[in-house]
Parts: sequence; C-alpha cells; structure tokens
Amino acid sequence: MVKVRIPTPLRPMTGGKSEVETQASDIQAMIESLNGQFPGLKSRICDDAGEIRRFVNIYLNEEDIRFMKGKDTPLKDGDQISIVPAIAGGSAGKRPRLFERRSAETSRLRNAAGMGECDGKGVS
Repeated sequence: MVKVRIPTPLRPMTGGKSEVETQASDIQAMIESLNGQFPGLKSRICDDAGEIRRFVNIYLNEEDIRFMKGKDTPLKDGDQISIVPAIAGGSAGKRPRLFERRSAETSRLRNAAGMGECDGKGVS
C-alpha cells in the first residue's frame, strides 16, 4: 500500500480525508485506483488526454515525479505521495488601490523633484 496526501481543495471528494491509502504499481495506476475509490478525482488531477494537469504537482517521497518517470514512476509499499496544486499569485485584473495610491504618490514626488516619469533604471 502507498499513502497519498490529499490537498484541501480535493478533500470534499475523499470525504474530508487528508490522507488515503491505495495499492498501485506506478503513479498512473495510483490515479486510476484513487478514481475508483473516489469517482471524479482523476478529472481534477488529469486533463482530457489523461495527462497530469500543469498546475498539479505530484511528489513521491518528496521528489517531483516530473524529474523521475512522470506517470510511469514506479511505486512500492510504504511510499508516500503528495498531490500539491500549484499556487499562483497576482491578477490580470485591476491593481489593488494600495498600489494605485503608491504609484500616484511616487509620480507626484518625481514630478515635483523634476525627475519626470520613472524609466526603471533608477536614479543616477
């Protein structure tokens, strides 16, 4: 058996369990086994082509499987797998007001000092 750590966003699919056990020979078989126990889990981990989604990282004993054999990475009894969703920051939308005020204040001070707009090169 291998132990699989389930990330918080997927726990509703596992009945709230943060860790589950399954029998599998490799990562692909583990995903299939988990999907058998928890229907729909595979679609959250893999895309329509069956490939692990870009934003899902899977670690075997704290080693990223992308640097091993990917889905074909072999498993053995006692292995620990962690499924970790990638975390992204920022927003393509409007900047928070804090930055707007800071930018406006910076522009005002630069103009008052006769420095003009910032060219990103700093002050010489």
